[in-house]
Amino acid sequence: MKTIAQLARLSWRYLWSRPLATALNLLLLTLGLAAITLVLLVATQIDRAFERDLRGIDLVVGAKGSPLQLILAGVFHIDVPTGNIPLAEVQRLQAHPMVEQVIPLSLGDSYLGHRIVGTEPTYVAHYAATPAHGRLWQQPMEAVLGASAAQALALGGQGDARLLGAQFVGSHGLGGGGHAHGDHPYTVTGVLAPCGCVLDRLILTGTESVWQVHESGHADTPDDLQALREEREVTVALLRYRTPLAAVTLPRLINSDTALQAAAPAMEITRLLRLLGVGADVLRAFGAVLLVVAALSVFIALWNAVRERRADLAMLRMLGAPPRRVAGLLWCEALWLALLATGLGLLLGHALAELMGYLLQAQGLLPVTGRLWLATEWLVPALATGVALLAALLPALQAYRADVAELLAHA
Repeated sequence: MKTIAQLARLSWRYLWSRPLATALNLLLLTLGLAAITLVLLVATQIDRAFERDLRGIDLVVGAKGSPLQLILAGVFHIDVPTGNIPLAEVQRLQAHPMVEQVIPLSLGDSYLGHRIVGTEPTYVAHYAATPAHGRLWQQPMEAVLGASAAQALALGGQGDARLLGAQFVGSHGLGGGGHAHGDHPYTVTGVLAPCGCVLDRLILTGTESVWQVHESGHADTPDDLQALREEREVTVALLRYRTPLAAVTLPRLINSDTALQAAAPAMEITRLLRLLGVGADVLRAFGAVLLVVAALSVFIALWNAVRERRADLAMLRMLGAPPRRVAGLLWCEALWLALLATGLGLLLGHALAELMGYLLQAQGLLPVTGRLWLATEWLVPALATGVALLAALLPALQAYRADVAELLAHA
């Protein structure tokens, strides 16, 4: 143990005897490991978010357009909807014998960038979410805030519990900045506990609230108001099948025999992940290139170190150090580099993931955080150690096989 400690101290001093070369090697290793860490964090969290938010949703029905856009808007709330569909059509779907459950969603308004979603309490129950404070809405113009939305909005600078009873006015459009519906303020009746799902980012209310806001804004006479009520619409409907046979027949039936569009979430998200995988592969390849360059740089540095330290190596051998200890000196230098690069690479990777999460959150997109540690991150130190030891292999063998007389002759 004492010998190992001495070897570690001596290799540390040797490592920093060439500060510029060491800093360059460390930088290359750190950047490569940070890229690998970022890919692990982001890809894992996006996969989990998709799996979590899609659980229990077999089909998404909406207006004709892009199926992927329909899924992104209706399930993940990160895109613009393809349009509205008649409420009567949704009610007919609800009565279909192959349909177990239909959850209607009405979109179109937002508050400070957070989407206001008109729906039913079954939408909250679908994700097993519960109020942390207050209660769910029970009548029109009552609203419930998701956990992240409540934290971001903090109406009046209040905490979650004090948000109850606060009022706010929604604006037309999903990005904020649209026409404010000043005559129809919402009253907060509850704040949901964090569920780690899409509900965290939303403001939920009854579908009647959305209808009331828009019908009164477009109706000039009682007859107009009655006509709008008879032609009520929703944006999308989330379906759950009653029987597996529905997956084969129902989407085809809706797409061919109605003016609606049915999109299977599993199929569309598989396509999306394939597209996102290209970007992840590019970043992963970039990290791999950096690691290869770092390995070559470490190899050259250690190979030159053996030539520069002939006098030191000869002295160690004359003092009784066996060949394996001299070779171990080179291994220790490589391990020091791997250890430092692992720590810095993990920190940088998590910092970049946190920055990406902040930017995505500002846009109301998928939640990503750097404050998450994955079990798969053990690959990072293993990769760093493997690269460093591989780079040090030939220099260590050269030091191991060096003859004392030859070292003295060239010292």
